[in-house]
Amino acid sequence: MTIFKRYSKNPILTPNKNNWWESKAVFNCSASYDGRNINMLYRAIGEYDHYISRIGYASSSDGFNFSRRNNPAIFPTEEYEIYGMEDPRATQIGDKIFITYVVLSDYVKSYPKIFSALAVTKDYIKFKKVGIITKNFHYNKGITFFPEKFKLDYNLFNITNNNNNNTNTNTDTYYLLLHRPDISTDLNLKTIGRDIWLSLTNSLFIINNSIILLKPEQDWENLKIGTGPSPIKTRKGWLLFYHGVSIDRIYRVGAALLDLKDPRRVIARTKHPLLGPVEKYEKIGDVNNVVFPTGAVVIDKKLLLYYGGADKVCCIASANLDELIEYIIKDTMSD
Repeated sequence: MTIFKRYSKNPILTPNKNNWWESKAVFNCSASYDGRNINMLYRAIGEYDHYISRIGYASSSDGFNFSRRNNPAIFPTEEYEIYGMEDPRATQIGDKIFITYVVLSDYVKSYPKIFSALAVTKDYIKFKKVGIITKNFHYNKGITFFPEKFKLDYNLFNITNNNNNNTNTNTDTYYLLLHRPDISTDLNLKTIGRDIWLSLTNSLFIINNSIILLKPEQDWENLKIGTGPSPIKTRKGWLLFYHGVSIDRIYRVGAALLDLKDPRRVIARTKHPLLGPVEKYEKIGDVNNVVFPTGAVVIDKKLLLYYGGADKVCCIASANLDELIEYIIKDTMSD
């Protein structure tokens, strides 16, 4: 757990008492780098009675010191958002930024159905809301897109070809995404999804071709695992961060490497957590003992990992990208 170095001035964002909508908690922040600035979206809480989340925006030129807007960047305007919008994840695909976030069918304390929605922006100012993209699941969290489209064989995910001539041209491109659905029949939602799934979708964003990619394997992740930031393309494979939750509900960070051409194939995966709650801001908050990774960028071989601490604040830890990848490969082969 020494490969990452925590920023000495963590947390980088704390609740702002001057803005009612983010006065109680700010956490689970996404991040994207445009070559000049790091753009951050974060989950914000302004009251605890209903615990309705909004999404704030902050930016930084160095990745550590952030300036925030006074008003929410994304806030409930659609009926499916009236109970809040949670845990944004941002992915740059071409000239657009795809932002996924969780929406609820009722208040948090009412065991609501849980869906994921999509918004698209080019400038983090104007956001076009696409709508819910997980209607075929009654519980689905943590949707994260890969940062490029894939040209895939129709048989890769058992895709049905709908061409009238029934001829596979193998020229279609698809979005690949990661998520954690619950496919059980227990609709009271007291069960939860445990695995990370890999799925593809077309331009209509209907998720209908899926496989299980990762399952909990180690003691520190034996309750459930879930997706983190958008996968990062490296020379050794797609670098995927995820959170793992132990049976005693401690949230830690793990990582895996996926094959560049066929992300269904897991090349390496950490057996030991990369980060876990150690500092006070990670151990004590609205939910104790939580390190929840949701943003990552690479600048000059330095990887900046952004995470929520104890569902209360935003934090950052850094690592050398090459050293991190070698560590993941080595840890895969450890006893």
